[in-house]
Amino acid sequence: MRDPSVSRYTAGRLSPIRRTADLRRLRDEKFDVLVIGGGVTGAGAAVDAASRGLKVALVEARDFAAGTSSRSSKLIHGGLRYLEQLELHLVHEALTERGLLATRIAPHLVRPVPILVPLPAANPAQRVWQRGYYGLGVAAYDAFAGVFGGGRGMPLHRHLSRDGARHIFPSLRADKIAGAIRYYDGQMDDARLVVNLARTAAAQGAAVVTSARVTGFLREAREVVGVKVKDLESPGSEEFEVRAKTVVAATGVWSDDMSQMLHDVGVRPGFKVRASKGVHLVVPRSAITGEAGLILRTATSVLFVLPWGGHWIIGTTDTDWQLDRSHPAASARDISYLLDQVNTVLDRPLTTDDIEGVYAGLRPLLSGEADSTSKLSREHAVIEPMLGLMLVAGGKYTTYRVMAADVIDRAVRRLGGPFRESRTDQLPLLGADGYQAAWRDRQDTARRHGVTTGVVEHLLERYGTLTVHLLAMMAADPELAVPLAGAPEYLAVEVAYAALAEGALHLDDVLTRRTRISIETAHRGSASAEHAAQVMGQVLGWDDTVRTREVEHYLARVTAERESQTKPDDRTADAARVGAPDVRGLAGDRRADLLELDL
Repeated sequence: MRDPSVSRYTAGRLSPIRRTADLRRLRDEKFDVLVIGGGVTGAGAAVDAASRGLKVALVEARDFAAGTSSRSSKLIHGGLRYLEQLELHLVHEALTERGLLATRIAPHLVRPVPILVPLPAANPAQRVWQRGYYGLGVAAYDAFAGVFGGGRGMPLHRHLSRDGARHIFPSLRADKIAGAIRYYDGQMDDARLVVNLARTAAAQGAAVVTSARVTGFLREAREVVGVKVKDLESPGSEEFEVRAKTVVAATGVWSDDMSQMLHDVGVRPGFKVRASKGVHLVVPRSAITGEAGLILRTATSVLFVLPWGGHWIIGTTDTDWQLDRSHPAASARDISYLLDQVNTVLDRPLTTDDIEGVYAGLRPLLSGEADSTSKLSREHAVIEPMLGLMLVAGGKYTTYRVMAADVIDRAVRRLGGPFRESRTDQLPLLGADGYQAAWRDRQDTARRHGVTTGVVEHLLERYGTLTVHLLAMMAADPELAVPLAGAPEYLAVEVAYAALAEGALHLDDVLTRRTRISIETAHRGSASAEHAAQVMGQVLGWDDTVRTREVEHYLARVTAERESQTKPDDRTADAARVGAPDVRGLAGDRRADLLELDL
Protein backbone atom coordinates (compact mmCIF):
# COMPACT_ATOMS: atom_id res chain seq x y z
CA MET A 1 0.00 0.00 0.00
CA ARG A 2 1.10 3.56 -0.70
CA ASP A 3 2.20 5.77 2.15
CA PRO A 4 -0.79 8.15 2.51
CA SER A 5 1.59 11.06 3.07
CA VAL A 6 3.00 10.57 -0.45
CA SER A 7 1.04 11.91 -3.42
CA ARG A 8 -0.25 9.52 -6.06
CA TYR A 9 1.95 11.16 -8.68
CA THR A 10 5.11 10.94 -6.60
CA ALA A 11 4.40 7.32 -5.67
CA GLY A 12 3.89 6.45 -9.35
CA ARG A 13 7.07 8.07 -10.58
CA LEU A 14 9.25 5.35 -12.13
CA SER A 15 12.59 7.10 -11.78
CA PRO A 16 16.10 5.58 -11.73
CA ILE A 17 16.10 6.03 -7.94
CA ARG A 18 12.76 4.23 -7.72
CA ARG A 19 14.11 1.30 -9.74
CA THR A 20 17.02 0.90 -7.30
CA ALA A 21 14.62 0.98 -4.36
CA ASP A 22 12.26 -1.53 -5.97
CA LEU A 23 15.14 -3.89 -6.74
CA ARG A 24 15.98 -3.79 -3.06
CA ARG A 25 12.35 -4.57 -2.22
CA LEU A 26 12.42 -7.57 -4.55
CA ARG A 27 15.37 -8.99 -2.64
CA ASP A 28 14.17 -8.17 0.87
CA GLU A 29 10.39 -8.54 0.94
CA LYS A 30 7.91 -11.36 0.47
CA PHE A 31 4.99 -10.46 -1.77
CA ASP A 32 1.40 -11.61 -1.87
CA VAL A 33 1.41 -11.50 -5.69
CA LEU A 34 4.37 -11.43 -8.06
CA VAL A 35 3.44 -10.66 -11.67
CA ILE A 36 5.71 -11.77 -14.51
CA GLY A 37 5.26 -9.71 -17.67
CA GLY A 38 4.98 -5.98 -18.30
CA GLY A 39 2.44 -6.04 -21.11
CA VAL A 40 -1.11 -4.78 -20.77
CA THR A 41 -2.39 -7.88 -18.94
CA GLY A 42 0.53 -8.05 -16.52
CA ALA A 43 0.42 -4.32 -15.76
CA GLY A 44 -3.36 -4.56 -15.40
CA ALA A 45 -3.01 -7.48 -12.97
CA ALA A 46 -0.51 -5.49 -10.89
CA VAL A 47 -2.95 -2.56 -10.71
CA ASP A 48 -5.81 -4.86 -9.74
CA ALA A 49 -3.88 -6.66 -7.02
CA ALA A 50 -2.30 -3.53 -5.55
CA SER A 51 -5.64 -1.69 -5.51
CA ARG A 52 -7.07 -4.52 -3.34
CA GLY A 53 -4.42 -3.81 -0.72
CA LEU A 54 -2.11 -6.72 -1.57
CA LYS A 55 1.69 -6.50 -1.52
CA VAL A 56 2.59 -6.68 -5.21
CA ALA A 57 5.67 -6.85 -7.43
CA LEU A 58 5.92 -6.79 -11.22
CA VAL A 59 9.00 -7.84 -13.20
CA GLU A 60 9.54 -7.49 -16.94
CA ALA A 61 12.57 -8.74 -18.87
CA ARG A 62 12.61 -5.91 -21.37
CA ASP A 63 10.47 -2.75 -21.34
CA PHE A 64 6.81 -2.10 -20.66
CA ALA A 65 4.76 -3.20 -23.70
CA ALA A 66 7.92 -4.34 -25.49
CA GLY A 67 6.04 -7.20 -27.14
CA THR A 68 2.45 -7.52 -28.32
CA SER A 69 1.13 -4.59 -26.28
CA SER A 70 2.94 -1.93 -28.33
CA ARG A 71 2.21 -3.40 -31.76
CA SER A 72 -1.58 -3.47 -32.05
CA SER A 73 -3.97 -1.63 -34.38
CA LYS A 74 -4.29 1.02 -31.62
CA LEU A 75 -8.00 0.29 -31.19
CA ILE A 76 -10.12 -0.21 -28.09
CA HIS A 77 -13.00 -2.04 -29.74
CA GLY A 78 -15.62 -4.72 -29.42
CA GLY A 79 -14.74 -6.39 -32.70
CA LEU A 80 -17.38 -6.20 -35.42
CA ARG A 81 -16.26 -9.52 -36.89
CA TYR A 82 -16.91 -11.29 -33.58
CA LEU A 83 -20.59 -10.53 -34.11
CA GLU A 84 -20.45 -12.61 -37.30
CA GLN A 85 -18.78 -15.40 -35.32
CA LEU A 86 -21.62 -15.10 -32.76
CA GLU A 87 -19.18 -14.45 -29.90
CA LEU A 88 -21.79 -12.09 -28.49
CA HIS A 89 -20.60 -12.22 -24.89
CA LEU A 90 -17.10 -11.24 -25.99
CA VAL A 91 -18.46 -8.26 -27.96
CA HIS A 92 -20.58 -7.07 -25.05
CA GLU A 93 -17.70 -7.48 -22.61
CA ALA A 94 -15.30 -5.58 -24.86
CA LEU A 95 -17.73 -2.74 -25.52
CA THR A 96 -18.37 -2.36 -21.80
CA GLU A 97 -14.63 -2.05 -21.25
CA ARG A 98 -14.38 0.43 -24.13
CA GLY A 99 -16.92 2.66 -22.39
CA LEU A 100 -15.09 2.48 -19.06
CA LEU A 101 -11.74 3.34 -20.62
CA ALA A 102 -13.11 6.24 -22.66
CA THR A 103 -15.12 7.83 -19.88
CA ARG A 104 -13.50 6.96 -16.55
CA ILE A 105 -10.30 4.92 -16.55
CA ALA A 106 -8.25 6.61 -19.28
CA PRO A 107 -10.17 9.37 -21.11
CA HIS A 108 -6.86 11.12 -21.83
CA LEU A 109 -5.63 8.10 -23.79
CA VAL A 110 -8.81 6.62 -25.32
CA ARG A 111 -10.93 8.76 -27.64
CA PRO A 112 -13.53 8.16 -30.36
CA VAL A 113 -12.40 7.53 -33.93
CA PRO A 114 -14.96 7.45 -36.78
CA ILE A 115 -14.73 4.41 -39.08
CA LEU A 116 -16.54 3.79 -42.36
CA VAL A 117 -17.83 0.39 -43.45
CA PRO A 118 -17.92 0.79 -47.26
CA LEU A 119 -20.83 -0.96 -49.00
CA PRO A 120 -19.55 -2.57 -52.24
CA ALA A 121 -21.02 -1.47 -55.57
CA ALA A 122 -23.58 -4.06 -56.73
CA ASN A 123 -26.97 -4.45 -58.39
CA PRO A 124 -29.98 -2.88 -56.60
CA ALA A 125 -31.07 -6.09 -54.87
CA GLN A 126 -27.57 -6.78 -53.54
CA ARG A 127 -27.19 -3.19 -52.37
CA VAL A 128 -30.39 -3.46 -50.33
CA TRP A 129 -29.25 -6.77 -48.82
CA GLN A 130 -25.74 -5.48 -48.02
CA ARG A 131 -26.98 -2.29 -46.40
CA GLY A 132 -29.46 -4.25 -44.33
CA TYR A 133 -26.88 -6.89 -43.34
CA TYR A 134 -24.10 -4.49 -42.36
CA GLY A 135 -26.57 -2.02 -40.89
CA LEU A 136 -27.98 -4.70 -38.62
CA GLY A 137 -24.47 -5.62 -37.49
CA VAL A 138 -23.48 -2.03 -36.65
CA ALA A 139 -26.85 -1.45 -34.94
CA ALA A 140 -26.22 -4.54 -32.80
CA TYR A 141 -22.75 -3.16 -32.03
CA ASP A 142 -24.30 0.05 -30.72
CA ALA A 143 -26.94 -1.92 -28.81
CA PHE A 144 -24.31 -4.05 -27.06
CA ALA A 145 -22.49 -0.86 -26.09
CA GLY A 146 -25.68 0.48 -24.53
CA VAL A 147 -27.56 2.82 -26.84
CA PHE A 148 -28.92 4.89 -24.00
CA GLY A 149 -26.01 4.46 -21.62
CA GLY A 150 -24.20 7.60 -20.58
CA GLY A 151 -20.98 5.62 -20.19
CA ARG A 152 -20.72 4.33 -23.76
CA GLY A 153 -18.26 7.11 -24.65
CA MET A 154 -18.91 6.89 -28.43
CA PRO A 155 -21.46 8.46 -30.83
CA LEU A 156 -24.03 6.26 -32.58
CA HIS A 157 -23.67 4.93 -36.13
CA ARG A 158 -25.07 6.61 -39.25
CA HIS A 159 -25.91 5.44 -42.79
CA LEU A 160 -24.29 7.35 -45.68
CA SER A 161 -24.95 7.55 -49.42
CA ARG A 162 -22.10 7.14 -51.88
CA ASP A 163 -21.69 10.92 -52.11
CA GLY A 164 -21.87 11.19 -48.33
CA ALA A 165 -19.16 8.56 -47.92
CA ARG A 166 -16.87 10.24 -50.45
CA HIS A 167 -17.43 13.61 -48.80
CA ILE A 168 -15.96 12.16 -45.59
CA PHE A 169 -13.39 10.01 -47.41
CA PRO A 170 -12.62 11.54 -50.85
CA SER A 171 -9.93 8.95 -51.59
CA LEU A 172 -12.55 6.19 -51.86
CA ARG A 173 -13.06 5.05 -55.46
CA ALA A 174 -16.59 5.97 -56.51
CA ASP A 175 -16.93 2.89 -58.73
CA LYS A 176 -16.16 0.54 -55.82
CA ILE A 177 -18.81 1.65 -53.32
CA ALA A 178 -22.58 2.11 -53.13
CA GLY A 179 -22.44 3.98 -49.82
CA ALA A 180 -21.13 3.37 -46.32
CA ILE A 181 -22.03 3.13 -42.65
CA ARG A 182 -20.13 5.26 -40.19
CA TYR A 183 -19.61 3.99 -36.66
CA TYR A 184 -17.22 4.84 -33.86
CA ASP A 185 -14.67 2.88 -31.87
CA GLY A 186 -11.95 3.88 -29.44
CA GLN A 187 -8.38 4.74 -30.43
CA MET A 188 -5.38 4.81 -28.10
CA ASP A 189 -1.62 4.63 -27.95
CA ASP A 190 -1.23 1.07 -26.70
CA ALA A 191 2.28 1.43 -25.25
CA ARG A 192 1.46 4.66 -23.39
CA LEU A 193 -1.59 3.01 -21.83
CA VAL A 194 0.59 0.19 -20.51
CA VAL A 195 3.10 2.67 -19.06
CA ASN A 196 0.22 4.44 -17.31
CA LEU A 197 -0.98 1.13 -15.91
CA ALA A 198 2.50 0.32 -14.58
CA ARG A 199 2.77 3.75 -12.99
CA THR A 200 -0.69 3.42 -11.47
CA ALA A 201 0.35 0.06 -9.96
CA ALA A 202 3.46 1.74 -8.56
CA ALA A 203 1.29 4.54 -7.16
CA GLN A 204 -0.71 1.86 -5.31
CA GLY A 205 2.48 0.56 -3.68
CA ALA A 206 3.66 -2.11 -6.13
CA ALA A 207 7.36 -2.71 -6.75
CA VAL A 208 7.80 -2.39 -10.52
CA VAL A 209 11.07 -3.34 -12.24
CA THR A 210 11.89 -3.67 -15.94
CA SER A 211 15.06 -5.25 -17.36
CA ALA A 212 14.52 -7.98 -14.75
CA ARG A 213 14.50 -11.38 -16.38
CA VAL A 214 12.94 -14.39 -14.67
CA THR A 215 15.27 -17.36 -15.10
CA GLY A 216 13.44 -19.98 -13.05
CA PHE A 217 10.90 -20.75 -10.34
CA LEU A 218 11.50 -21.30 -6.65
CA ARG A 219 9.73 -24.41 -5.35
CA GLU A 220 9.04 -26.02 -2.04
CA ALA A 221 7.83 -29.55 -2.68
CA ARG A 222 5.18 -29.15 -5.42
CA GLU A 223 4.43 -25.49 -4.74
CA VAL A 224 5.85 -22.41 -6.45
CA VAL A 225 7.01 -19.90 -3.83
CA GLY A 226 8.82 -17.34 -5.97
CA VAL A 227 11.19 -16.83 -8.88
CA LYS A 228 14.84 -16.32 -9.70
CA VAL A 229 15.61 -12.97 -11.35
CA LYS A 230 18.54 -11.56 -13.29
CA ASP A 231 19.01 -7.77 -13.39
CA LEU A 232 19.90 -7.13 -17.03
CA GLU A 233 21.10 -3.61 -16.29
CA SER A 234 23.89 -5.11 -14.15
CA PRO A 235 25.29 -7.92 -16.34
CA GLY A 236 27.94 -8.88 -13.81
CA SER A 237 25.54 -9.25 -10.91
CA GLU A 238 24.30 -12.59 -9.67
CA GLU A 239 20.75 -13.86 -9.90
CA PHE A 240 18.62 -13.26 -6.84
CA GLU A 241 15.48 -14.77 -5.39
CA VAL A 242 12.09 -13.07 -5.11
CA ARG A 243 9.65 -14.68 -2.68
CA ALA A 244 5.90 -14.58 -3.22
CA LYS A 245 2.81 -16.41 -2.00
CA THR A 246 1.40 -16.41 -5.53
CA VAL A 247 3.08 -15.97 -8.92
CA VAL A 248 1.01 -14.71 -11.86
CA ALA A 249 2.49 -15.24 -15.32
CA ALA A 250 1.00 -12.86 -17.90
CA THR A 251 3.51 -13.57 -20.63
CA GLY A 252 1.44 -13.63 -23.83
CA VAL A 253 3.10 -15.57 -26.63
CA TRP A 254 5.66 -16.88 -24.11
CA SER A 255 2.96 -18.54 -21.99
CA ASP A 256 3.87 -22.07 -23.04
CA ASP A 257 7.38 -21.51 -21.70
CA MET A 258 6.10 -21.24 -18.12
CA SER A 259 5.30 -24.90 -17.78
CA GLN A 260 8.43 -25.82 -19.71
CA MET A 261 10.41 -24.31 -16.86
CA LEU A 262 8.71 -26.84 -14.56
CA HIS A 263 9.21 -29.81 -16.89
CA ASP A 264 11.27 -31.69 -14.32
CA VAL A 265 8.16 -32.21 -12.16
CA GLY A 266 5.96 -33.18 -15.06
CA VAL A 267 3.80 -30.05 -15.20
CA ARG A 268 1.63 -29.78 -18.31
CA PRO A 269 0.59 -26.37 -19.59
CA GLY A 270 -3.19 -26.89 -19.58
CA PHE A 271 -3.59 -24.80 -22.73
CA LYS A 272 -1.55 -23.98 -25.81
CA VAL A 273 -0.93 -20.51 -27.17
CA ARG A 274 -0.33 -19.90 -30.85
CA ALA A 275 1.35 -16.74 -32.10
CA SER A 276 -0.37 -14.93 -34.95
CA LYS A 277 1.65 -12.22 -36.70
CA GLY A 278 -0.03 -8.92 -37.44
CA VAL A 279 1.79 -6.40 -39.64
CA HIS A 280 0.89 -2.70 -39.93
CA LEU A 281 2.07 0.04 -42.28
CA VAL A 282 2.26 3.74 -41.41
CA VAL A 283 1.90 6.32 -44.21
CA PRO A 284 1.68 10.13 -44.06
CA ARG A 285 -1.76 11.73 -43.73
CA SER A 286 -1.20 13.43 -47.11
CA ALA A 287 -1.09 10.03 -48.87
CA ILE A 288 -4.84 9.49 -48.34
CA THR A 289 -7.61 12.09 -48.19
CA GLY A 290 -10.15 11.26 -45.52
CA GLU A 291 -11.56 12.32 -42.17
CA ALA A 292 -12.46 8.84 -40.91
CA GLY A 293 -11.03 5.35 -40.89
CA LEU A 294 -12.05 2.37 -43.02
CA ILE A 295 -12.74 -1.28 -42.22
CA LEU A 296 -12.58 -3.63 -45.19
CA ARG A 297 -13.21 -7.34 -45.56
CA THR A 298 -10.40 -9.46 -47.01
CA ALA A 299 -10.24 -13.12 -47.91
CA THR A 300 -8.53 -14.04 -44.64
CA SER A 301 -9.20 -11.24 -42.17
CA VAL A 302 -10.26 -7.60 -41.94
CA LEU A 303 -8.26 -4.55 -42.97
CA PHE A 304 -8.23 -1.26 -41.06
CA VAL A 305 -7.18 2.11 -42.46
CA LEU A 306 -7.06 4.39 -39.42
CA PRO A 307 -6.19 8.08 -38.97
CA TRP A 308 -3.30 8.44 -36.53
CA GLY A 309 -2.38 12.08 -35.94
CA GLY A 310 -0.49 13.18 -39.01
CA HIS A 311 -0.42 9.63 -40.34
CA TRP A 312 -2.51 6.62 -41.32
CA ILE A 313 -2.15 3.11 -39.91
CA ILE A 314 -2.96 0.29 -42.34
CA GLY A 315 -3.28 -3.25 -41.07
CA THR A 316 -3.34 -6.04 -40.40
CA THR A 317 -2.18 -9.44 -41.50
CA ASP A 318 -3.10 -12.58 -39.55
CA THR A 319 -0.64 -15.43 -40.14
CA ASP A 320 0.93 -18.16 -38.03
CA TRP A 321 4.41 -17.34 -36.66
CA GLN A 322 6.90 -19.80 -35.20
CA LEU A 323 10.16 -17.86 -35.37
CA ASP A 324 11.72 -15.17 -33.15
CA ARG A 325 9.07 -13.96 -30.72
CA SER A 326 10.97 -10.99 -29.31
CA HIS A 327 11.29 -9.22 -32.65
CA PRO A 328 8.79 -10.56 -35.22
CA ALA A 329 9.70 -9.41 -38.70
CA ALA A 330 7.54 -8.03 -41.49
CA SER A 331 8.49 -9.39 -44.90
CA ALA A 332 8.12 -7.87 -48.37
CA ARG A 333 5.24 -10.31 -48.89
CA ASP A 334 3.38 -8.88 -45.86
CA ILE A 335 3.86 -5.33 -47.09
CA SER A 336 2.77 -6.20 -50.63
CA TYR A 337 -0.36 -7.93 -49.29
CA LEU A 338 -1.44 -4.88 -47.31
CA LEU A 339 -0.81 -2.51 -50.20
CA ASP A 340 -2.73 -4.75 -52.60
CA GLN A 341 -5.71 -4.93 -50.25
CA VAL A 342 -5.97 -1.21 -49.51
CA ASN A 343 -5.39 -0.20 -53.12
CA THR A 344 -8.58 -1.95 -54.22
CA VAL A 345 -10.59 0.98 -52.79
CA LEU A 346 -8.25 3.99 -53.11
CA ASP A 347 -8.34 6.39 -56.04
CA ARG A 348 -4.55 6.85 -55.82
CA PRO A 349 -2.76 3.56 -55.18
CA LEU A 350 -0.13 3.53 -52.45
CA THR A 351 3.38 2.26 -53.14
CA THR A 352 6.32 1.35 -50.94
CA ASP A 353 7.59 4.91 -51.46
CA ASP A 354 4.65 6.15 -49.36
CA ILE A 355 5.56 4.04 -46.35
CA GLU A 356 7.02 5.84 -43.34
CA GLY A 357 7.01 2.95 -40.87
CA VAL A 358 6.29 -0.75 -40.52
CA TYR A 359 5.69 -2.72 -37.35
CA ALA A 360 4.85 -6.34 -36.61
CA GLY A 361 3.38 -7.87 -33.46
CA LEU A 362 2.27 -11.27 -32.25
CA ARG A 363 -1.22 -12.00 -30.93
CA PRO A 364 -1.36 -14.72 -28.25
CA LEU A 365 -4.29 -16.90 -29.34
CA LEU A 366 -5.60 -19.88 -27.41
CA SER A 367 -4.94 -22.76 -29.76
CA GLY A 368 -7.87 -24.78 -31.05
CA GLU A 369 -8.76 -26.96 -33.98
CA ALA A 370 -8.99 -24.12 -36.51
CA ASP A 371 -6.42 -24.19 -39.30
CA SER A 372 -6.34 -20.40 -39.63
CA THR A 373 -5.17 -18.16 -36.80
CA SER A 374 -7.83 -15.64 -37.83
CA LYS A 375 -10.45 -18.17 -36.64
CA LEU A 376 -8.88 -18.89 -33.26
CA SER A 377 -10.67 -17.58 -30.20
CA ARG A 378 -9.88 -14.23 -28.60
CA GLU A 379 -11.20 -15.68 -25.33
CA HIS A 380 -8.85 -15.79 -22.38
CA ALA A 381 -8.12 -18.51 -19.85
CA VAL A 382 -6.73 -18.67 -16.31
CA ILE A 383 -5.18 -21.90 -15.07
CA GLU A 384 -3.09 -23.04 -12.11
CA PRO A 385 -0.72 -25.73 -13.45
CA MET A 386 1.05 -25.94 -10.10
CA LEU A 387 0.19 -24.68 -6.62
CA GLY A 388 1.19 -21.03 -6.34
CA LEU A 389 1.48 -20.40 -10.09
CA MET A 390 -1.32 -18.81 -12.12
CA LEU A 391 -1.17 -18.49 -15.92
CA VAL A 392 -3.41 -16.05 -17.79
CA ALA A 393 -3.37 -16.01 -21.58
CA GLY A 394 -5.41 -15.29 -24.68
CA GLY A 395 -7.92 -12.46 -24.75
CA LYS A 396 -7.50 -9.10 -26.45
CA TYR A 397 -6.09 -5.75 -25.48
CA THR A 398 -9.51 -4.17 -24.91
CA THR A 399 -10.45 -6.70 -22.22
CA TYR A 400 -7.17 -6.59 -20.31
CA ARG A 401 -8.96 -5.39 -17.15
CA VAL A 402 -11.34 -8.37 -17.16
CA MET A 403 -8.42 -10.77 -17.61
CA ALA A 404 -6.54 -9.09 -14.79
CA ALA A 405 -9.53 -9.23 -12.44
CA ASP A 406 -10.11 -12.91 -13.23
CA VAL A 407 -6.56 -13.99 -12.41
CA ILE A 408 -6.33 -11.84 -9.28
CA ASP A 409 -9.72 -13.15 -8.10
CA ARG A 410 -8.18 -16.60 -8.20
CA ALA A 411 -5.04 -15.42 -6.44
CA VAL A 412 -7.09 -13.78 -3.67
CA ARG A 413 -9.05 -16.98 -3.07
CA ARG A 414 -5.77 -18.85 -2.76
CA LEU A 415 -4.39 -16.30 -0.27
CA GLY A 416 -7.43 -16.70 1.97
CA GLY A 417 -8.89 -14.15 4.32
CA PRO A 418 -11.77 -11.81 3.41
CA PHE A 419 -12.38 -11.70 -0.34
CA ARG A 420 -11.81 -8.24 -1.75
CA GLU A 421 -13.59 -7.47 -5.02
CA SER A 422 -11.80 -5.84 -7.94
CA ARG A 423 -12.36 -2.11 -8.03
CA THR A 424 -10.38 -1.19 -11.14
CA ASP A 425 -13.59 -0.26 -12.98
CA GLN A 426 -13.71 2.73 -10.62
CA LEU A 427 -9.99 3.56 -10.60
CA PRO A 428 -8.75 6.28 -13.01
CA LEU A 429 -5.20 5.86 -14.24
CA LEU A 430 -2.61 8.53 -13.50
CA GLY A 431 -3.40 11.56 -15.61
CA ALA A 432 -7.11 10.79 -15.93
CA ASP A 433 -8.30 12.67 -12.84
CA GLY A 434 -9.62 16.08 -13.89
CA TYR A 435 -8.85 15.51 -17.57
CA GLN A 436 -12.10 16.97 -18.92
CA ALA A 437 -11.57 20.20 -16.98
CA ALA A 438 -7.93 20.36 -18.09
CA TRP A 439 -8.97 19.99 -21.72
CA ARG A 440 -11.62 22.68 -21.34
CA ASP A 441 -9.06 25.08 -19.86
CA ARG A 442 -6.24 24.26 -22.30
CA GLN A 443 -6.10 27.75 -23.84
CA ASP A 444 -5.73 29.37 -20.43
CA THR A 445 -3.03 26.83 -19.56
CA ALA A 446 -1.16 27.69 -22.75
CA ARG A 447 -1.27 31.44 -21.99
CA ARG A 448 -0.05 30.95 -18.43
CA HIS A 449 2.92 28.87 -19.53
CA GLY A 450 3.80 30.89 -22.63
CA VAL A 451 3.31 28.03 -25.10
CA THR A 452 0.88 27.45 -27.95
CA THR A 453 -2.48 25.79 -27.45
CA GLY A 454 -1.29 23.07 -29.84
CA VAL A 455 1.56 22.15 -27.49
CA VAL A 456 -0.80 21.85 -24.54
CA GLU A 457 -3.26 19.76 -26.57
CA HIS A 458 -0.47 17.45 -27.69
CA LEU A 459 0.70 16.94 -24.10
CA LEU A 460 -2.81 16.53 -22.67
CA GLU A 461 -3.59 13.76 -25.17
CA ARG A 462 -0.46 11.89 -24.10
CA TYR A 463 -0.08 12.70 -20.40
CA GLY A 464 -3.49 13.97 -19.28
CA THR A 465 -3.33 16.08 -16.15
CA LEU A 466 0.32 15.09 -15.65
CA THR A 467 0.97 17.68 -18.37
CA VAL A 468 1.61 20.27 -15.64
CA HIS A 469 4.80 18.43 -14.68
CA LEU A 470 6.16 18.56 -18.24
CA LEU A 471 5.29 22.24 -18.52
CA ALA A 472 7.15 22.88 -15.26
CA MET A 473 10.21 21.05 -16.63
CA MET A 474 10.08 23.18 -19.78
CA ALA A 475 9.91 26.38 -17.71
CA ALA A 476 12.91 25.29 -15.63
CA ASP A 477 15.00 24.30 -18.68
CA PRO A 478 14.13 26.05 -21.99
CA GLU A 479 16.23 23.50 -23.91
CA LEU A 480 13.51 20.94 -23.12
CA ALA A 481 10.86 23.10 -24.79
CA VAL A 482 12.34 22.65 -28.29
CA PRO A 483 11.12 20.06 -30.82
CA LEU A 484 13.15 16.89 -31.02
CA ALA A 485 15.54 16.76 -33.98
CA GLY A 486 13.97 14.93 -36.91
CA ALA A 487 10.61 14.62 -35.14
CA PRO A 488 8.99 18.06 -34.74
CA GLU A 489 5.75 16.51 -33.47
CA TYR A 490 7.53 15.72 -30.19
CA LEU A 491 9.33 17.88 -27.64
CA ALA A 492 12.66 17.21 -25.97
CA VAL A 493 10.89 17.32 -22.59
CA GLU A 494 9.04 14.11 -23.47
CA VAL A 495 12.34 12.25 -23.72
CA ALA A 496 13.52 13.63 -20.38
CA TYR A 497 10.20 12.82 -18.73
CA ALA A 498 10.28 9.26 -20.09
CA ALA A 499 13.59 8.66 -18.31
CA LEU A 500 12.69 10.61 -15.19
CA ALA A 501 9.19 9.28 -14.50
CA GLU A 502 8.18 6.58 -16.99
CA GLY A 503 10.81 3.93 -16.46
CA ALA A 504 12.60 4.31 -19.81
CA LEU A 505 16.12 2.90 -19.54
CA HIS A 506 17.28 2.81 -23.16
CA LEU A 507 17.03 4.94 -26.28
CA ASP A 508 14.90 2.29 -27.97
CA ASP A 509 12.36 2.54 -25.12
CA VAL A 510 11.83 6.22 -25.90
CA LEU A 511 11.91 6.27 -29.69
CA THR A 512 9.78 3.14 -30.07
CA ARG A 513 7.32 3.13 -27.15
CA ARG A 514 7.23 6.37 -25.07
CA THR A 515 7.03 8.16 -28.42
CA ARG A 516 6.24 6.66 -31.85
CA ILE A 517 9.14 8.25 -33.71
CA SER A 518 10.38 4.84 -34.92
CA ILE A 519 7.26 4.33 -37.05
CA GLU A 520 6.12 7.91 -37.70
CA THR A 521 9.20 9.21 -39.52
CA ALA A 522 10.66 8.11 -42.83
CA HIS A 523 14.09 7.91 -41.19
CA ARG A 524 12.60 5.58 -38.54
CA GLY A 525 14.10 7.66 -35.74
CA SER A 526 17.71 7.61 -36.94
CA ALA A 527 17.74 11.42 -37.36
CA SER A 528 16.42 11.82 -33.80
CA ALA A 529 18.72 9.35 -32.06
CA GLU A 530 21.61 11.70 -31.22
CA HIS A 531 19.41 14.46 -29.79
CA ALA A 532 17.24 12.00 -27.84
CA ALA A 533 20.33 10.24 -26.43
CA GLN A 534 21.77 13.57 -25.30
CA VAL A 535 18.55 14.53 -23.46
CA MET A 536 18.04 11.07 -22.00
CA GLY A 537 21.67 10.76 -20.99
CA GLN A 538 21.49 13.91 -18.91
CA VAL A 539 18.73 12.34 -16.82
CA LEU A 540 20.31 8.88 -16.53
CA GLY A 541 23.93 10.03 -16.17
CA TRP A 542 25.24 8.49 -19.40
CA ASP A 543 28.85 9.20 -20.34
CA ASP A 544 30.01 9.50 -23.95
CA THR A 545 30.63 5.77 -24.22
CA VAL A 546 27.15 4.78 -23.10
CA ARG A 547 25.52 7.46 -25.24
CA THR A 548 27.41 6.29 -28.32
CA ARG A 549 26.51 2.65 -27.62
CA GLU A 550 22.82 3.49 -27.30
CA VAL A 551 22.78 5.36 -30.60
CA GLU A 552 24.75 2.64 -32.39
CA HIS A 553 22.38 -0.04 -31.12
CA TYR A 554 19.33 1.89 -32.22
CA LEU A 555 20.73 2.54 -35.70
CA ALA A 556 21.63 -1.16 -36.05
CA ARG A 557 18.06 -2.08 -35.12
CA VAL A 558 16.67 0.28 -37.77
CA THR A 559 19.02 -1.14 -40.38
CA ALA A 560 18.04 -4.73 -39.52
CA GLU A 561 14.34 -3.93 -39.69
CA ARG A 562 14.69 -2.19 -43.05
CA GLU A 563 16.57 -5.16 -44.43
CA SER A 564 14.03 -7.66 -43.10
CA GLN A 565 11.24 -5.79 -44.89
CA THR A 566 12.92 -6.42 -48.25
CA LYS A 567 13.04 -10.19 -47.77
CA PRO A 568 10.52 -12.39 -49.59
CA ASP A 569 9.20 -14.53 -46.72
CA ASP A 570 9.06 -14.99 -42.95
CA ARG A 571 12.19 -17.09 -42.60
CA THR A 572 14.51 -14.78 -44.51
CA ALA A 573 12.97 -11.70 -42.89
CA ASP A 574 13.46 -13.23 -39.44
CA ALA A 575 17.09 -14.04 -40.21
CA ALA A 576 17.73 -10.43 -41.18
CA ARG A 577 15.96 -8.96 -38.16
CA VAL A 578 17.72 -11.07 -35.50
CA GLY A 579 21.03 -9.83 -36.82
CA ALA A 580 20.70 -6.78 -34.55
CA PRO A 581 21.30 -7.80 -30.91
CA ASP A 582 18.89 -6.68 -28.21
CA VAL A 583 20.16 -3.73 -26.21
CA ARG A 584 19.42 -5.64 -23.02
CA GLY A 585 21.63 -8.50 -24.13
CA LEU A 586 18.90 -11.12 -24.48
CA ALA A 587 19.64 -14.08 -26.72
CA GLY A 588 17.35 -14.65 -29.68
CA ASP A 589 14.18 -16.27 -28.36
CA ARG A 590 13.27 -18.80 -30.98
CA ARG A 591 10.23 -21.07 -30.88
CA ALA A 592 12.46 -24.09 -31.43
CA ASP A 593 14.35 -23.39 -28.21
CA LEU A 594 12.11 -23.36 -25.15
CA LEU A 595 14.80 -23.84 -22.57
CA GLU A 596 14.94 -20.20 -21.57
CA LEU A 597 12.19 -17.75 -20.61
CA ASP A 598 12.20 -14.41 -22.41
CA LEU A 599 9.37 -12.07 -21.40
